[in-house]
Amino acid sequence: MDPLAVFSPETRAWFEEAFSAPTPAQRLGWPAIASGRDTLIQAPTGSGKTLAAFLYGIDKLNSEPGDGLRLIYVSPLKALNYDIERNLRGPLAGLESELRVACARETHHRKSARRCCGTRLNILITTPESLYLLLTSRARENLKGIRTLILDEVHAVAGTKRGAHLALSVERLRRLADEPFQRIGLSATPATDGGDRPLRFRRARHPAG
Repeated sequence: MDPLAVFSPETRAWFEEAFSAPTPAQRLGWPAIASGRDTLIQAPTGSGKTLAAFLYGIDKLNSEPGDGLRLIYVSPLKALNYDIERNLRGPLAGLESELRVACARETHHRKSARRCCGTRLNILITTPESLYLLLTSRARENLKGIRTLILDEVHAVAGTKRGAHLALSVERLRRLADEPFQRIGLSATPATDGGDRPLRFRRARHPAG
């Protein structure tokens, strides 16, 4: 299957102009994500897995920019600027997208996090701690329309108290949402349930992962 076949002509043209070819993580990841099922992309750092998740989400949302918050990206990393600029802002600019993005990274100030979740937002970038704050504030009503949840750096939290806390937030979000949403996990190392299966994801694994 042509991995770029899942995209609109505009997104496909942008990618082919910006990159020589999809990486293995993208070739395997896009068909899995496009299936609509929960997906785990396990691949080394720098393999393009974050762009794989973002680009499909952007392409899907570009046809409905006025429909409120639909995509949430959660990462435990403190410094998100480089990743976001490269994997989100770059495609948005290249596609001349009108999607509205906000970043909530305040882990100790509920009001600051809540301000980043307005009704006109399409994509929210946040941390596990800020997601928790949003879910315990009045701003949680704006999260009901979510259709895609991207969980980055799964390997950094799997098996830890922070990961357990995030799992509870994801479950609260699931119960809050108007309808089931797709979960896309991104991991640099195996993240399993103690057996051979990824944690509630369908794996799209890089051969070298």
